[in-house]
Amino acid sequence: MKPFECLYVPIGVLTFHLESAKQAFDDSIALLKSIDASVTVPDEMLLTIETLLRYIDGKNPDLVILQNVTFANSAYATEVLKRLRAPVLLWTLREPVIDGGRLRLNSLTGAFSAGYAYKAMRKDPLFYMYGSPSEDSIQTKLRHMIEVAKLKHEMRDANLLMVGHTPQGFGFGRALDLEMASTFGVNVLAIESRELTAIARKMVDDDVISKSQEVNRRMVGLEKTPTQNRVDFIKLYKAYKDYIDQNNIKAIASRCWPDFFTDYGTPVCSVLAMLNDQNVAAACEADSYGALSMYIGQQLSSSPTYLGDPVSIDESENTITFWHCGTAACGLARRDTGAAVGVHPNRKIGPTMEFGLRESSKATIFRIGRKPDGTFRFFLSKGKILDKPQQFLGTSVVVEVEQKVNPLISFMVKDGWEPHFVVIYDDIMDKLELLAEMFECDIVKY
Repeated sequence: MKPFECLYVPIGVLTFHLESAKQAFDDSIALLKSIDASVTVPDEMLLTIETLLRYIDGKNPDLVILQNVTFANSAYATEVLKRLRAPVLLWTLREPVIDGGRLRLNSLTGAFSAGYAYKAMRKDPLFYMYGSPSEDSIQTKLRHMIEVAKLKHEMRDANLLMVGHTPQGFGFGRALDLEMASTFGVNVLAIESRELTAIARKMVDDDVISKSQEVNRRMVGLEKTPTQNRVDFIKLYKAYKDYIDQNNIKAIASRCWPDFFTDYGTPVCSVLAMLNDQNVAAACEADSYGALSMYIGQQLSSSPTYLGDPVSIDESENTITFWHCGTAACGLARRDTGAAVGVHPNRKIGPTMEFGLRESSKATIFRIGRKPDGTFRFFLSKGKILDKPQQFLGTSVVVEVEQKVNPLISFMVKDGWEPHFVVIYDDIMDKLELLAEMFECDIVKY
């Protein structure tokens, strides 16, 4: 796949105050290069149609930053839109001086001309910002836009692995490969769980020495697990990890119950926990869109994420407790317990993860949901993760939300959201909104 390219396109005309325009041009390039040194920039402002065409000829960017360094009529934007199909961030510069004298840039009127052309020629959303390169809001918006556009670009080369099928009644996580590819650009691969357990069964103890050392470094109390289950878990972890490495897998949605209890005799929960800890987004119950949500959250927060069921609310604390059987990343464990190991709460077979998750002053709740008509929507909410111990057997996290929790839950249930949500250890709401717009998905914030 070609490298990501962000293209800066500064348009204008010769009849405005070129000294002011040149200063804004230089400052804009300095800012863009400080964010990403690979951003493509011109040697000069593009003040005629001819210089614009020479600059964009043959380019195939993944993000266009179209800036009015001065006013430019809609013919300039029209040429850009005819030739470049990438998402466009239209940047209006603030007028540098208001002193009763000459209008120096008239960038804003140029933005209206460009926006008019965009609406006539394109169906996808136009991104927009107003301000000077020195402003914090502009710097943040540019960083977020470039980061999100990079992720969208990388997702075209990402493989999501489905291990087995969703259990009966859990069809909300079942992905169609063409839907996933056409909307998000992600490739869906598939393997049966029995294929991976067969690989694990053929391993001998010497095959997993390094993996044994690794899991014992990350987990607390694994030695208490019966020897056969402990060894079988490590072999299964190696089988998963080897397959992931060999096939460039970025996220997995793995079947878990009942197969790994009834057929293999050891749960897959801790395998998924280990993968999550190493930035391979790993969802249980074969929830493909949950895995995709985890992957996106992980990439935009630079931290493992947590996939859980909303199982309890507390109106007095305005919190939702998210829980699951035991697949949380080891690194998300409370510091006073570490990544403690136990047994599955229903099957009483281990190892599974048994801990409450650590606190965070910033958190985002996120889910990519598939609507009945086959289109997609992003659920977004933010809050903070409280310093709470393990709430139920398995792993759990308590999130204080900003909205009133009881009405929030009512809206979520009545609007048909899936029962798995991703808890992200940062406030990435703005980035997720930008990504949703790039994918032309609905944004739902109650």
